Amino acid sequence: MVSREAPVEVRVWGPWACFTRPEMHVERVSYPVMTPSAARGILDSIFWKPEIRWVIEEIHVLAPIKWASILRNEINTRQTDRTARGWQRAGAGGYDVAEDRTQRHTLALRDVAYLIRAQVEVVRGDATTAKYRDQFRRRVSRGQCFSQPYLGNREFSAYFGEPVPGESPVDLTDDLGLMLHDLRYESSGRGTPVFFDAKLDHGVLPVPPLPLAQEVA
Repeated sequence: MVSREAPVEVRVWGPWACFTRPEMHVERVSYPVMTPSAARGILDSIFWKPEIRWVIEEIHVLAPIKWASILRNEINTRQTDRTARGWQRAGAGGYDVAEDRTQRHTLALRDVAYLIRAQVEVVRGDATTAKYRDQFRRRVSRGQCFSQPYLGNREFSAYFGEPVPGESPVDLTDDLGLMLHDLRYESSGRGTPVFFDAKLDHGVLPVPPLPLAQEVA
């Protein structure tokens, strides 16, 4: 059951963001604005319950879109307990970071700010959405969260708070092309990406409902 009341709102901002395009396999290239899946992740980090699901309606872009190029040293080998134990058994020559290091490029966003508007969907139980909406608003007003929200990448932490009265989205209209809507997980645990045709209308990104499973196949 999706609430038909006025959507809840939260303002999020930060100095860095990267909403990575999934078609970029090696270098990270951000979408120009926040994706619905990233917005839902922020709401879950603020207030999560197993019986509810966040349905994103709109994302307002509150700051001009600014790009920044980052070049960083990274390692190629995935870090796991198993590989670490193997290096330990091999002794001092088990791992050479200089041989495993590579430079990767990230095209990120700078000084971002967004307003997320969303509805609460009750996915189990018969409770109304009112109590969840009230709990979410209280947590936002107090700055409380279950985990630190982030803007696309975990290293880019997000600040959040109540909407600023009178603040308007940027005056920008653009066709953003196909954008990642969300991942639809099958019973096997495999996630299938779902895309939508994203259009920014005077700084507002309307988010359509997630299509039914048979429409994605």
